[in-house]
Amino acid sequence: MKKAPRAKGKPKLTKFLTEHAIGASVIIKIDSSQQKALPHRRFHGKIGKVVEVRGRGYVVSVAQGNSMRELIVRTEHLEPYKGT
Repeated sequence: MKKAPRAKGKPKLTKFLTEHAIGASVIIKIDSSQQKALPHRRFHGKIGKVVEVRGRGYVVSVAQGNSMRELIVRTEHLEPYKGT
């Protein structure tokens, strides 16, 4: 979970201000400089759907095997999914 040398340090302000709509698809990308509401590393790179907003974070539904998991993840660890 290391960062590239030029990406080290605090994340940009736009990472904190990004809002995700309910039902939107997001990619879970762990930012190791922020430890609050950090998802487990097995979910890094997974695509999920935003189910609800809870406090400063989002509840994201992710498939794991044959079941669906709900994770509470802050916006620093999420990116919008632009795929199909």
